[in-house]
Amino acid sequence: MELDLTDEQRMIQAMAREFAETAIRPIAAEIDREARFPHETVKRMGALGLMGIMVPERWGGSGADTVAYAVAVEEIAKACGSHAVIMSVNNSLYCDPLLTYGTDAQRER
Repeated sequence: MELDLTDEQRMIQAMAREFAETAIRPIAAEIDREARFPHETVKRMGALGLMGIMVPERWGGSGADTVAYAVAVEEIAKACGSHAVIMSVNNSLYCDPLLTYGTDAQRER
């Protein structure tokens, strides 16, 4: 059984790591101290495809697999647990039920 990451998974991991280290880690303590929602970095996570990482491309997502999601959220979590929770909630509690139970019309929105 092959347990290595695919090229796509490694690329997503590297992208998430770079973003986490350059954009999230520098503000993580401040965000937590001030108990504020990190709107700007979350918006940037969306632009990078991290907020809909397993959503098929035809509905505006990245179309990545579960392993890519796991390695991406792991890299974000290394820099800031709050950002990782926001990412995981959006992917697991919002996107996944919409993909599983929503209609095509709902998914297209």
